[in-house]
Amino acid sequence: MKYNELNVSANKSKKRVGRGISAGQGKTAGRGTKGQGARTGKKLQATFQGGQRALVQAIPKNRGFKSLRSPAQVVYLDHLNAFKGKTVDNFSLFEAGMIATPFHTVKVIARGELTAKVTLNVQGASKSVQEAITKAGGVFNKTATPLPKSAKEAEKADK
Repeated sequence: MKYNELNVSANKSKKRVGRGISAGQGKTAGRGTKGQGARTGKKLQATFQGGQRALVQAIPKNRGFKSLRSPAQVVYLDHLNAFKGKTVDNFSLFEAGMIATPFHTVKVIARGELTAKVTLNVQGASKSVQEAITKAGGVFNKTATPLPKSAKEAEKADK
């Protein structure tokens, strides 16, 4: 059976309870006998446990805020001396083993000195790093985070 072959009515009629014995939901109309749940006007929260302290109230609350954004991968300025006269991007940093994955944000932070002239194409760099790169004769270009290729794109590239 296919999804488009299902016979389902869009507007299912509401079950009418309490309409006599032969109707199937007569007498107590599925409410059982007596008690708070059998009465009209019953409004209990889903967490109510009959007067016992609810589990929801007993558990401590999580306070604060947790960001879902992953922090940038950090590369230090003095590590860029290894790329003398080359273009540095996420993939070259990944191949050199300086970052875990080329598909995350990379930020270069000042530490040590830059002696080599490099062209830096990453997502971020501190102001002092940008000044150090231009002082060494290099260029900093802010680029977007590269996205991984899908399986279909990779298959097309292999052919």
